[in-house]
Amino acid sequence: MARVTLAPIGRPQDQIATPEELAASAAAFDERRADLARNRAEVATGWGDKYIARVHELGKLTAWERISRLADPGTSPLPVGTFVNHGDRFGERKLAAPGAGVVTVFARVCDRWTMIIANDNTVASGAWFPKTPEKIERAQEMALGLSVPVIYLVDCSGLFLPEQGRTFAGATGAGHIFKKNSLLSAAGVPQIAGVFGDCIAGGGYMPIISDRVIMTERAYMVIAAAALIKGAKSQHITSHSIGGPDVHVHASACADERAPDDETALAMIRAEVAKLPGSAADYYRHGVASAAPLHDPEEIAALLPASLQMPYDTYDLLARLVDESRFWEIMPHTGREVITGIARIGGLYAGIFANQPGLFDHPAHPTEKRSGGILYREGIAKLSAFSRACESDGIPMIWMQDISGFDIGAEAERQGLLGLGSNLIYTNSTNRTPMITVILRKGSGAGYYAMAGLPYDPVLQISSPIARLGVMDGRTAAIASYNSQLDDEFEIPADTSEEQAERIRAGMSAVQEKLEADMDPYTSARRMDTDEIVDFHEIRDYLVATVEMSYQTIGRRRIKNPRIWSMHDLEILFES
Repeated sequence: MARVTLAPIGRPQDQIATPEELAASAAAFDERRADLARNRAEVATGWGDKYIARVHELGKLTAWERISRLADPGTSPLPVGTFVNHGDRFGERKLAAPGAGVVTVFARVCDRWTMIIANDNTVASGAWFPKTPEKIERAQEMALGLSVPVIYLVDCSGLFLPEQGRTFAGATGAGHIFKKNSLLSAAGVPQIAGVFGDCIAGGGYMPIISDRVIMTERAYMVIAAAALIKGAKSQHITSHSIGGPDVHVHASACADERAPDDETALAMIRAEVAKLPGSAADYYRHGVASAAPLHDPEEIAALLPASLQMPYDTYDLLARLVDESRFWEIMPHTGREVITGIARIGGLYAGIFANQPGLFDHPAHPTEKRSGGILYREGIAKLSAFSRACESDGIPMIWMQDISGFDIGAEAERQGLLGLGSNLIYTNSTNRTPMITVILRKGSGAGYYAMAGLPYDPVLQISSPIARLGVMDGRTAAIASYNSQLDDEFEIPADTSEEQAERIRAGMSAVQEKLEADMDPYTSARRMDTDEIVDFHEIRDYLVATVEMSYQTIGRRRIKNPRIWSMHDLEILFES
């Protein structure tokens, strides 16, 4: 029968471990979680109180103040790209660019999810540093993939000129922002811009393709600022006189309306968003409301072992993420190192793909065991079939990664894992249905790619505070690098001189230390190898929001009613 049967999963905490064990597990992550909160707060202040005060003296609001007034009361915007450029310094003065000088968040505005892109006017007057264009473009890609409106809060003094060589040119340089503007427009995604201050060169171009442009009296948009024109043409003018609202609202028509101040402009933007079609999410809930998990998401930190090698039961984790802790598992008897199935997230159906750590019986050799967290022949085929079914049915996909990679060795090669992996990669590369990727503990090797890692265009990839991204862990990489100088047990041979042994130890230690640092989640976030670091209990918040965004806009893809899902065929074919 074509019925979606969601069954309870997961155990209460007291059936998983003792209170002492749970407390110890949670405590192992306390420092990481505290670091996350502290680093977020630091980024949110931009260049600090002095520059916030300077913005206020100009009669303007900061980027975060503008966002808070745009977002619906009682809702919390969800930041993405917080740690781009984290710890980097630029120019001769070694200036920091917190968040790359731009704030990008998902936010509810007039009960519709939107992407807000706001120049941080406390950081070099909203200038574009290296990685600022890429961060803006990534936010635009998310909006395009989810078809949610984009709101630009523009207050940009143009490129940070000392680093223009790293920002201006290249395939993802500053000009690519305007191509993304165009692609969003061509796809029918609404774009609304508020112009609040200095908008020079690229900052002036950024709002122009938007459907609606609102300028405050303090704002101006110019291809070149007055200082440059004075130098080039010996003209005595001001930037405001050549590109203020008098010009662009009433003469050039590059803007639509003018507002006396920030507060009024933000209210006008909200009024424009309110004119857009409402969310279709409730229609696709089929009369079912969002429901919290039976088990608290706050418990996730206590369930994940501190050691990346220690197993846990993924069903217990999923029970703290999905509505009412209920799940319809599909193909449960094959490829048991991965879990596939359907759950409601915020009342809406989503496909779940998850690694299952632990040991499993080998399907062909009953006396042998297989390690979870690795992709084998059956699991790869299972992921491919389920991914295709979700694409066919229009169901957004959530990929929960804790993966070490693909199976290796003679048997794996004879079974054609290269070909099977390519099949999965092809499937995920051609999916049009939104994919969301979560890195729980590790995303390693080709397994990270195969399970919808960032190179395969998920609309969002988030990482926990302990997530590690890399080809292999530092210790394994050190062994691989020095393999020719080690014995069959990967130890330094006994007949090695002490001087040589010390060189090997030092070299291996340096390789391990470097790779471990490269795999740190802040390194990944700084380089834009992941979109956001989130605390364990926040994972559900991001999933609820992204799944709802996947259903918000009608007409962008076929979303089948559950009676005619391809899932039912898979259930019948694999029911025994």
